[in-house]
Amino acid sequence: MTTTRERLLTSVQMAHFVAHGSLRMDAVVPAEMNTEAMEVFEAGIPQVPYGTPVSEACPEGSFMRRLVEVPEVAGALRSLVGPEPNIDHHFVHVREPREGSAQPLHGDAIIDVRADAFDVQLMYYPQQVTLEMGGTLSVPGSHLRRTNESDTGRYQNLRGQSRLVCPAGTVVFLHHGLWHGGRRNDSDTRRSMFKIRFNPTVRQRRLWDTSDLSDPRVAEELNTVFPWYEHATGRLELFNRVLLWRALTGDEGFDLDHWVTRVSNRPQEVPA
Repeated sequence: MTTTRERLLTSVQMAHFVAHGSLRMDAVVPAEMNTEAMEVFEAGIPQVPYGTPVSEACPEGSFMRRLVEVPEVAGALRSLVGPEPNIDHHFVHVREPREGSAQPLHGDAIIDVRADAFDVQLMYYPQQVTLEMGGTLSVPGSHLRRTNESDTGRYQNLRGQSRLVCPAGTVVFLHHGLWHGGRRNDSDTRRSMFKIRFNPTVRQRRLWDTSDLSDPRVAEELNTVFPWYEHATGRLELFNRVLLWRALTGDEGFDLDHWVTRVSNRPQEVPA
């Protein structure tokens, strides 16, 4: 049996998450669990108090425990938030057929302004999501740009946005600050998505497989620029990524094109 450690994220995948604010894993949940999920969602999943450890919030054998123990899911969670995180909250989001409305673009709990730590939101799609069914809209690279929760709700479309279309059993991990919203369901099929927010209980430093930390693709991922970025202000996104990557790796000398180095230069040498 493959162990959780063998399914840890790579440094390239972590860099992708830091740049995009999300990581997608297609069809990683088995078909039989996807079928079971629809029945479980209909019956309802008991709520737990904010900050409950996973081991308490997800009883042995429960659907939620088996979901977070899917090898790819377990490995990604350990890489992003470490062992035994707390569950902040969970919720089954439903979009009814042809309901005629969409959720405004927003960031969740945007009062959370930690620069060196983050919560992760797991979004699980037990059924195939087609373009007509709406899917979750997200804006890659928006997670480090702080706004009030619904300030972005006035925007209908941004260049480079991603509208989820995926096979059944897909899981997407989101940084807590990523701008997103549920799209209008124009199909005849009820669409369900299960969200769990995880709080880390350990320092988020080198929790993943760091054997490829020096891979050139790490810097390539971190240098990703998205179409909606402004020419000037967009540079702040790269700057903030460097700060987050330094926190995650412990490498205070890491930089992209000298962005952080030049503004943190405070020589202490007294001139002769």
